[in-house]
Amino acid sequence: MAKIVCVLYDDPVDGYPPTSARDEVPHISTYPDGQTAPEPADIDFTPGELLGSVSGELGLRRFLEDAGHTLVVTSDKDGPDSAFDRELPDADVVISQPFWPAYLTADRIERAPRLQLAITAGVGSDHVDLDAAKQHGITVAEVTQSNSLSVAEHAVMQILALVRNYLPAHRWVTDERGWNIADAARRAYDVQGMSVGVMAAGRIGLAVLRRLAPFDVQLHYTDKQRLAPGIEQELGLTYHEDIRSLAGSVDVLSIHAPLHPETEGLFDDDLLGSMKRGAYLVNTARGAICDRDAVVRALESGRLAGYAGDVWHPQPPERDHPWRDMPNHGMTPHVSGTTLSAQARYAAGTREILESWLAGSPIRDEYLIVQRGALAGAGSAAYTTRS
Repeated sequence: MAKIVCVLYDDPVDGYPPTSARDEVPHISTYPDGQTAPEPADIDFTPGELLGSVSGELGLRRFLEDAGHTLVVTSDKDGPDSAFDRELPDADVVISQPFWPAYLTADRIERAPRLQLAITAGVGSDHVDLDAAKQHGITVAEVTQSNSLSVAEHAVMQILALVRNYLPAHRWVTDERGWNIADAARRAYDVQGMSVGVMAAGRIGLAVLRRLAPFDVQLHYTDKQRLAPGIEQELGLTYHEDIRSLAGSVDVLSIHAPLHPETEGLFDDDLLGSMKRGAYLVNTARGAICDRDAVVRALESGRLAGYAGDVWHPQPPERDHPWRDMPNHGMTPHVSGTTLSAQARYAAGTREILESWLAGSPIRDEYLIVQRGALAGAGSAAYTTRS
C-alpha cells in the first residue's frame, strides 16, 4: 500500500465554505488544441467545491483510503519540523501545488528513499528539483492544461486593470470614501491601439493573444518555436527573434515562460531599461523570472508604469517583501490558476495520474515532466535542466 503526502493551501480564514457561490461550473471536455480534459475513472467531489485547500483534499480521501492507501494532507510545509518534512521519509507520492509549493529540493529528495512520484496539482513543476528527480528515478507529473485558460484570463484582467488604473480608482470609493475622478483618471489609458506582446506563445501565451485580439491592439510575441504562419496571419502577429527585441517594441508585455536556468532573473535592470518608458509588465509565469529589486527600481523611476502578476519568489513571500508596497502594482496571491473551475480539472487530473500509477499503467504523455531519469512528455518541451 502507498503513502501519499498532499500539501495544499489553508482553508479560508472564516472556515471551509459550507456552500459555493454558484450551483455549477461549466464542464470542459476538450482544450483548444484537441487534448481531452482529465478523464479519471470516477470522482468523489462536486465540481465547483473548494478542492485546493486542506479540507477539500482534492477529493482524494475516499478513493485512496477505500483502496487501503494512506493519505496525509497538510499545509505545514516549511522548516525542518514541518509536517511535510516529518511525513516525507516514508512517502511514496508527494502532491503539491504551484500556488502553495512544497519545495521538493535535492536535500528533501535524499531524505525520501521511498519517493517514486511527485505530482503537481496544476501546471508548473519548478518547485521540484528536476535534476535530483532524474538522478533518483522519480517520476514528475503535472496536470497539463488544467488551468492554462484560467491563467490567461487572469493575465488579460491584470493588463486591463493596470492600463485603466482600475485598482486606485476602486480604492477611492472603498478606502478613501471619496469621488476623486481626477486622481482616478490621471494614469488611465485605453489599451486600444497599444502594442501588446507575450513572452512564450505556448498554451497560455497564445490564449492571451487570442483574447486580446478583439481589443484592436497590435500583437507581438517571441518564442523558441515560431507559431504556424496561419496563426500569425489570423491574429496579425509580429514575431521577434528574442526577448530584447520584443521588450523594446511593446507598450505591454506579458510573461508566460516556465522558470528554468535560461529564464531565471531574466528581467533585470538591463532588460527592464530597454523597455519603453511607461510600459506595463505582467507576470503570471514565475516570480523568479524577474529580478525582485530591479522591478521595484523600474516602478520607482517611472521606467515601468505598472507591474502586476500573481507569482512571487519565494511563495508565500515574506511579510516585508518589497512587491507588497512598490508603487503602481496590481499583485495578487498566486490565484490565477486555482479558480474553482480550474480546481475541478486539476483535482480530476491528479486522480487520473494516481489511478494510472497505482494500477501500473502508463501516465498520459502530456502529463509527464520527468520519467526514467530524463525529461519526458510535456517536460521535454517546457523545461531545461542542468544535467
